[in-house]
Amino acid sequence: MHTMTLERPLRIGMVCYPTYGGSGVVATELGKALAERGHSVHFISNTQPARLDVFRENLYFHEVSMVHYPLFEHSPYVLALTGKMVEVAREQQLDLFHVHYAIPHATAAHLAKEILASQGQRIRVVTTLHGTDITLVGKDPNYAPVVSFAIQQSDEVTAVSEYLRGETLRYFDCRKDVLVISNFVDLQRFKPFARAGLRERFCPPGHRLLVHVSNFRRVKRIDRVLEWYRAIAASIPTSLLMVGDGPELPKAEQTVKEWGIQSKVHFVGRQDPVEELCSAADLMLLPSETESFGLAALEAMACGVPVMASEAGGLTELIQDGINGILVSEEGQARGVQRAVEILNNAELLQHYRNAALQRASQYNITHILPHYESLYAGLQVQSSSELT
Repeated sequence: MHTMTLERPLRIGMVCYPTYGGSGVVATELGKALAERGHSVHFISNTQPARLDVFRENLYFHEVSMVHYPLFEHSPYVLALTGKMVEVAREQQLDLFHVHYAIPHATAAHLAKEILASQGQRIRVVTTLHGTDITLVGKDPNYAPVVSFAIQQSDEVTAVSEYLRGETLRYFDCRKDVLVISNFVDLQRFKPFARAGLRERFCPPGHRLLVHVSNFRRVKRIDRVLEWYRAIAASIPTSLLMVGDGPELPKAEQTVKEWGIQSKVHFVGRQDPVEELCSAADLMLLPSETESFGLAALEAMACGVPVMASEAGGLTELIQDGINGILVSEEGQARGVQRAVEILNNAELLQHYRNAALQRASQYNITHILPHYESLYAGLQVQSSSELT
């Protein structure tokens, strides 16, 4: 990628969902890193993002207030978000909006941009696509034309993996180039921990410990997490740590009760930070139907934990099968379990996988990825300057 240098620090409006999902985490970590580089980053969302600490220099949060009128069955969030984006852009003299997730943020950004332009203020829009905004929600016939339009109207569009870039070009009328800028990990935070007694809380001596981290949506295939665990545990003493919350959680808890394995499967809910819990494990299980990138896998690898995952989506770009993890095809479920048992049974082999996971994660250090975003911003800065002369 050709790099460009910024003329000055920027004033950036960062728009994202505030949840623990990948897009919110990436937006928040990106904003924090940009703030440390001297940029003013203004988060705009309906609640404060989960990992955002606004008691840092150059970081700000602006809450989108929802007003409820009897006329509206559902509050018009896009309009409220647009209004807040216009307000913040005016007051803070923002240079650009960086919106994460196409629906509805890219649409709101376009509306805000047009409103500001009508008042003499020019602002650029960068849209980062994260996954289900393209692969699931965006394909819905009710939303597809809106997603296509919002992408087309953005000044720059990025995707977090080659897989997602391909899906975007495949399913949408996208005449704009889509640049791949991978997700990243903060290696100052995500690294191997050895907190005394933590592993022993979930795992008896001599047992291996598996971990799963997600938002427990259907696409994460929580039922298969439990199936993989039960198959592995049939061959080697093993415990399972389930980190997260979501719609599939009650069903998973019921399954564990029916199988009579409550003493070996531990549901601990949403946890932030998760790095110490990940570090305590020997292997992460991630059998998702698809992942645009697999941020949970990257964070586990940064903690020295190899990953057993579906051979699907962006996971195949991150995980090197047989080196730092296991990729499992739909027809290769039994073989995948067998390979996991072989690794977990061999301390030397497991350590080899741990070291390889750390090495792979180091390639996604935020310090390597951040300059790509700054270069993208710099190109827009140059365009804006040339239009004013």
